[in-house]
Amino acid sequence: MAAVGLPVLAGSLKWAPVMEIRVTPTKLEGVVLIDTDFFRDERGFFLENYHRRRFAEHGLDYEFVQDNHSGSAKSVLRGLHYQDETAPMGKLVRCTAGAIFDVAVDLRVGAPTFGQWVGAELTAETMRQLMIPSGFAHGFLTLSDRAEVQYKCTGYYAPESEGTLAWNDPEVGIEWPVERPQLSARDQQGKGLREYLEKPAFRYGG
Repeated sequence: MAAVGLPVLAGSLKWAPVMEIRVTPTKLEGVVLIDTDFFRDERGFFLENYHRRRFAEHGLDYEFVQDNHSGSAKSVLRGLHYQDETAPMGKLVRCTAGAIFDVAVDLRVGAPTFGQWVGAELTAETMRQLMIPSGFAHGFLTLSDRAEVQYKCTGYYAPESEGTLAWNDPEVGIEWPVERPQLSARDQQGKGLREYLEKPAFRYGG
């Protein structure tokens, strides 16, 4: 069955190339959910997960310079990571196998939503994506037995510019669906919001 907006052309193995995107704002300025039309039949599926012109038409005029791909077992939590203004990095995140709970936290001091978070379930089945600009911490939790996550980045990885926010900081209060996730040694040492404020990475300019 073809996805909405992608009828199969009569007498042809081709389909109408109209893969529109729908952008849904969240309560965090600039953090948006992206749903894209895709084609699916008995052979499998086809998706244009990124189309620069269509993204720009929706105000998402980003230049991506690096693609990352990770695989994680169930209950693995990665994050919450960010890169400061010396090497800012935005991310366009999608789950290409399994399911994850994806989270963004506003770290822009002075923003009306500073310290607030949003979360969304991303799955390989729905192909939904989350765009997280620079200025936010990002992390995700694997919900399925295994998950793969691929994301496009607006900046290059720079470990000297990277920071980690504590996944369980009570002042942020993220409602993770798992109480005891598996974390790396680094992510276990993430700083709380109060410690972050001693040397903030971002300030709100809007």
